[in-house]
Amino acid sequence: MSEHPPFAVTVDLAIFTIRNGALSVLLVERGEDPYAGRWALPGGFVGPDEDAEAAAWRELAEETGVSRAEAGEWGHLEQLRTYSAPDRDPRMRVVSVAHVAFAPDLPEPTAGSDATQARWWAVQDVVGEDADAPRLAFDHAEILADALERVRSKLEYTTLALQFVDEPFTLPELHRVYAAVWGEAPDLGNFRRKVLKTPGFVSPTDEKADADAAGGPRPLLYRRGPGRTLQPAMLRPGGDA
Repeated sequence: MSEHPPFAVTVDLAIFTIRNGALSVLLVERGEDPYAGRWALPGGFVGPDEDAEAAAWRELAEETGVSRAEAGEWGHLEQLRTYSAPDRDPRMRVVSVAHVAFAPDLPEPTAGSDATQARWWAVQDVVGEDADAPRLAFDHAEILADALERVRSKLEYTTLALQFVDEPFTLPELHRVYAAVWGEAPDLGNFRRKVLKTPGFVSPTDEKADADAAGGPRPLLYRRGPGRTLQPAMLRPGGDA
């Protein structure tokens, strides 16, 4: 007989998008014990014939309808870290390989067989200290906090924010993506200068946006540049300039 007790491997997904101008995360309400009735990140057990990455893509497709084959340039999925505290799941020893996904225009979710409902939550309504904020099952509050930091840092050194604006776009439109993800708007003047000075970030067009109702100046329109990383980084408010 083996001296090692059996344990299971799961994947948990922190799936983010921007809805109604706010960074939002997908949560499911658990329909079964443990933690029946509590909200949790979507996820599931890794099958005997799949690795953790394949399981993460499978869970993402089940929750959002976005398959790995269809993903293309839709957004971003990556492994976050492994969570292995011995008591993190009351059923048995369960190790979770957590992943973070960030993509635009994700649809209304579909609850899986072990959930009573699934919905998008504004991140500020989940991670804040409001008494109405849901208490997440397992160690999912920790996973969500780590995933949120990962997504926010991604916008500092990659061009991922460009996936959340339709081409052609204005710099104020791109600025609103950063404000939504970071939870605080960077200074627009500094933001504009950093975007335009970063090679490969955006490509200007010869067009201007339509005039707004106030009759102000028509802003220039841009397209996504060829770059994928930002040098220098686009630091969050409060960081070094």
